[in-house]
Amino acid sequence: MQKMVMENSIVSEYEGILLKDWDPFSYFMLVAFEASGLIRFALLLLCWPVIRFLDALGMGDAGLKLMAFVATAGLRVLEIESVSRAVLPKFFMDDIDMEAWRVFSRYDKRVVVTKMPRIMVERFVKEHLRADEVVGSELVVNRFGFATGLVDGDIGFISSKVAKLFVDDEPSLGLRRAMSSFKFFSICKEQMHPPFITDENCHDHQLLRPLPVIFHDGRLVMRPTPLTALLILSWMPLGILLATIRIIIGVMLPMRIIPYVTPLFGGKIIVKGKPPSPISGSNSGVLFVCTHRTLMDPVVLSTVLKRKIPAVTYSISRLSEILSPIPTVRLTRIREVDAQKIKYELSKGDLVVCPEGTTCREPFLLRFSGLFAELTDRIVPVAMNYRVGFFHATTAGGWKALDPIFFFMNPRPVYEVTFLNQLPAEATCSSGKSPHDVANYVQRILAATLGFECTNFTRKDKYRVLAGNDGTVSCTSLVDQVKKVVSTFKPFLQ
Repeated sequence: MQKMVMENSIVSEYEGILLKDWDPFSYFMLVAFEASGLIRFALLLLCWPVIRFLDALGMGDAGLKLMAFVATAGLRVLEIESVSRAVLPKFFMDDIDMEAWRVFSRYDKRVVVTKMPRIMVERFVKEHLRADEVVGSELVVNRFGFATGLVDGDIGFISSKVAKLFVDDEPSLGLRRAMSSFKFFSICKEQMHPPFITDENCHDHQLLRPLPVIFHDGRLVMRPTPLTALLILSWMPLGILLATIRIIIGVMLPMRIIPYVTPLFGGKIIVKGKPPSPISGSNSGVLFVCTHRTLMDPVVLSTVLKRKIPAVTYSISRLSEILSPIPTVRLTRIREVDAQKIKYELSKGDLVVCPEGTTCREPFLLRFSGLFAELTDRIVPVAMNYRVGFFHATTAGGWKALDPIFFFMNPRPVYEVTFLNQLPAEATCSSGKSPHDVANYVQRILAATLGFECTNFTRKDKYRVLAGNDGTVSCTSLVDQVKKVVSTFKPFLQ
């Protein structure tokens, strides 16, 4: 670690200052659940009384080491890094103290000190809070890449590492808790502790908010504090039973009956706008262009319309296709092949498409593909949104086959479906507009309806952040593979 010479520098505690919560227990619970599973999650929860007892005895270091051991022992360090990259940032952001952040953001050089292992914190703090250095303990990893559960460095060791950063100059300000156990704050020229009172008008040259978390993964919706974790564990058996019943009902009952049965099992669908009537006597169906929140978007749309409308899909699991109560049309990401498939389905009737290409949990819309605009002028935008209590129904790095099961495991899943008017002719490609312009227009009106923000991020951007790859999957059949080869060499054959 290099020494820093800082004329305008700040050192801040992470827990209890930049984060409102001083207790890192819930973040270790997230690592246990997302990187390992329910057994480790439950085991760490059982250790909570012991951890609190150690803390009450003034043995906070021992409690931290116990948390780290139970949460990480035997895990691949790559799995811990994955959780730190894809899961923890969302929960960190939700817990940020904005007043502390405004003080922190004033300074040119920023150092964050954490009680958690550095691997859990560093990515979020550097990318979203724009810190220059993160000082914390280090997980001990064996030569095979597995965490031993031990940590290298206690509170005193961390304090000495911070002091070494400022051998040549003292930090301008230290943000600390009133009962902080760190000893390095004595080297700071000034010290502050909560509550922080700032004037937003004095930040003309600074960003008033951290960089937002647009993509995140993991199954848990709520941060698993001890009480929340106990509630989740208690709900799991009933949730699995309820999900099984809901899925069986959805598969077996006629689509026109499902809207009347859904409220009986805790579900709720809110419909806004006027759904279009089925078009008869036409050689082309309506293309419903939806925002993509979960795998359930096309199913919920069909439920509202009380008829089975086929949906184009790409990377859903075979189990999800089998359980789907509506027909699915698997795409290949080969533009010419997919265009032919969509045209064929539209010639038979209505069709659902989600041009973002993947789901996004936060109030942002990803860039819309313009392919749908090239294929029809009968476009009905539909704004989809949802609320769940315990479990997210999407995943980038997990097993996608469980997506519908996790959705139906929620006590009261709520979907909002807002129908917009069919695009007028002057807003489609028939008036001379490019597919790109039409796609951007549809994205904007759907974002305005939901109160979301438009972005230029794509499916590849999401998977690079969450899974470390571009989300590419192989073709789904030999025929599609042949078509891909032909389309690749077509320019050379003309």
